[in-house]
Amino acid sequence: MAGTRPVITRFAPSPTGFLHIGGARTALFNWLFARRHKGTFLLRIEDTDQVRSTQAAIDAILEGMDWLGLKADAPPVYQFALRERHAEVARQLLAAGKAYHCYCTQAELEAMRETARGEGKPPIYNGMWRDRDPAEAPAGVPPVVRIKVPQTGNTLVDDQVLGPVSFNNAQLDDFVLLRSDGTPTYMLSVVVDDHDMAISHVIRGDDHFTNTARQLQIYQAMGWAEPVFAHLPMILGSDGAKLSKRHGALGVDAYRDMGYLPEAMRNYLLRLGWSHGDDEIISTAQAIAWFDLDGIGKSAARFDYAKLENLNGIYLREKPQGEILPELLHTLGRLRGKEVDAEGRARLEIALPGLKERATNLVELAKSAEFLFAERPLVVEDSAMKQLTPEARSRLKELAVVLDAQTIWTAQALEARIREYVTASGIKLGQAAQPLRAALTGAATSPGIFDVLLALGKQESVARIKDQSL
Repeated sequence: MAGTRPVITRFAPSPTGFLHIGGARTALFNWLFARRHKGTFLLRIEDTDQVRSTQAAIDAILEGMDWLGLKADAPPVYQFALRERHAEVARQLLAAGKAYHCYCTQAELEAMRETARGEGKPPIYNGMWRDRDPAEAPAGVPPVVRIKVPQTGNTLVDDQVLGPVSFNNAQLDDFVLLRSDGTPTYMLSVVVDDHDMAISHVIRGDDHFTNTARQLQIYQAMGWAEPVFAHLPMILGSDGAKLSKRHGALGVDAYRDMGYLPEAMRNYLLRLGWSHGDDEIISTAQAIAWFDLDGIGKSAARFDYAKLENLNGIYLREKPQGEILPELLHTLGRLRGKEVDAEGRARLEIALPGLKERATNLVELAKSAEFLFAERPLVVEDSAMKQLTPEARSRLKELAVVLDAQTIWTAQALEARIREYVTASGIKLGQAAQPLRAALTGAATSPGIFDVLLALGKQESVARIKDQSL
């Protein structure tokens, strides 16, 4: 549902921590909806809470958005900088008689809540100062400003995901717009910002759903056009429990460092609560063409590491080598603490097709490529050391001579030559290949042994084989 207004969406995180999975999905859905309808996607940093907001968190959000490829169509808006505009709207409501000063002390408010609880009622503000004469105000008590919420009737939230939900206005208290120190509350700031930014669709987590009924009071009191609301069900862990770090509630930067590809993360986040038939592998271009609010499910989604890992592996294998190589070199540099030199890069380019087939993320891929840069003599893993029996080491000595005499160094020529040796020696191919793998890589598993020989080159291959021969 796009409506007749130009589509303008926003992602509005609070910079009190990292960009988590739920926030990343919200950003993606807003970005996709705007792209689908040729609209505008905006970013608003809701830094009104200056005590908890940090520059480090802002940087993490911006870097996470950039890594995911969710570029906003304008520079970020910072909510705290607009606080005077927010306060101005509260003053307009005061002047129009749609808001009022409340002089209740904290003790009075707490007593009010306790009384309500004792009577089995919601512990909300009872409107004590709604119609009182300000002349009765106690001296020295700075007031807050509260909105006058209608005391009868209902407020309808016609949500595009959860459907129409009606709230009894009697259950919506006269909430605070301006604190006693004159600073605006989140409830006021978010509405004013959404209005001033001409937001047409508010797509956010369903933890904001009850806020929507209250925020509509401000829209209606100001006579402003209301945006379309769509609230996204929460994301649970694979076991159905609240998402935690053990389930995957990490910052987007953690997934980047774990070796996931941004395009795979976008695909995975898209399928967390949205569907298009039975499609699982959905490119960004397809997502833009297909995405709409009616594809969002009403039930909570479940985060599943295994599915993410599998999906990332598919993207890794299908990604062109020219695109994956720079990302892999960056990952290798980070893990090794130094950049890969020209010789190492040349080896990597040769070995990459075979390495890609076995990995599910860039870190795993980088670790599987370590043998290409290992210094001699190699440290051989225990599992591979089992292949280096005295008989196998004697065979390696013979193979070193055979390969040192080899003039054509291609995978096909090397395979032909080693098969000739195997046939002449009366042994099986594995009896030569497994010791070769251990000597060349230090591991029991690797890409095809002929590809390994090709990637390492003749000089390095022969030298490594001689290191492990008798």
